[in-house]
Amino acid sequence: MKRLILAAGLIAAALSSAQAETTLIVGDQKGNSQAVMQAAGVLKDVPYKIEWKEFPAAAPLLEALGAGAIETGLVGDAPFTFAAAANVPVKAIGAIRQTQEGLAVLVPKESAIKSFDELKGKKIATGRGSIGHQLLLAALESKGWTPADVQIVFLAPADAKVAYSRGSVDAWSTWEPYVSQEEVLFQSRRVLTAEGLSAGLSLQVATPNAIRDKRPELEDFLRRLTAARIWALSNADSYAQTWGKLMNVAPSVPLNWLTRAKIRIAPIDDSVVADEQKTIDLYLRAGLIKQKLDANAIMDRSFNDAIAKGGAGL
Repeated sequence: MKRLILAAGLIAAALSSAQAETTLIVGDQKGNSQAVMQAAGVLKDVPYKIEWKEFPAAAPLLEALGAGAIETGLVGDAPFTFAAAANVPVKAIGAIRQTQEGLAVLVPKESAIKSFDELKGKKIATGRGSIGHQLLLAALESKGWTPADVQIVFLAPADAKVAYSRGSVDAWSTWEPYVSQEEVLFQSRRVLTAEGLSAGLSLQVATPNAIRDKRPELEDFLRRLTAARIWALSNADSYAQTWGKLMNVAPSVPLNWLTRAKIRIAPIDDSVVADEQKTIDLYLRAGLIKQKLDANAIMDRSFNDAIAKGGAGL
């Protein structure tokens, strides 16, 4: 028995040592996952190295993932769909649910526009294939309009901000933390949110190679991220302080975002797959993708136990 216990201990030690030499390369958007995990204190005893890569939006993050520069990251369901349709090697391994008040169409403080209806024929900035683009398509469809009824100007977030601030576009369809940044710092107004229009899924995605070769690290990362998100639901102030320092932004901006978002990690279940299929179908109807994808084929349910363990606490 002693020999068995000793052997088991040696095996565990060897696995821990091997894992300590492993690096998981994680793509993040505006300090999202890194900030909440730091604030929650779940990164203190990670038995492998996490190398963080920062991106301004999902599109460049997915490009990096497709090129093998990162192994996992957080993206919206819309750009994920766009990437999957373009045959980027990517699968969703976890979902992020939140309220949809922070996915919105903004107009400047001084704008005379009071409703989305008044944007007919106007210029609206957003990122091609982004969740902002998805919101516009869903809004147009709900009103019986077509994309030709507005002028969609495709710009990356930094360029959209410049165009919006200079008045080169009439509105900006964007997401958090950009929405809260505009509201809090510049008193922009939301004339439309995604509430009732979009499930607004975000997804933790990974490459097939990482799923095959770094499953223990991915499972552990998801477990810690889930626990951190649960902690953040009742500690928005602390999370906002950490995020603000990391991004060099006033804490009032993330506090506005986080208080209303109520972000939580969810497993890849039937409801998540169904919501992703709705996004796929919307993009197919809009002609943004040419082939009908099966949501089940691009989503991996095998990490659900790791998310459940994170929900039970570290």
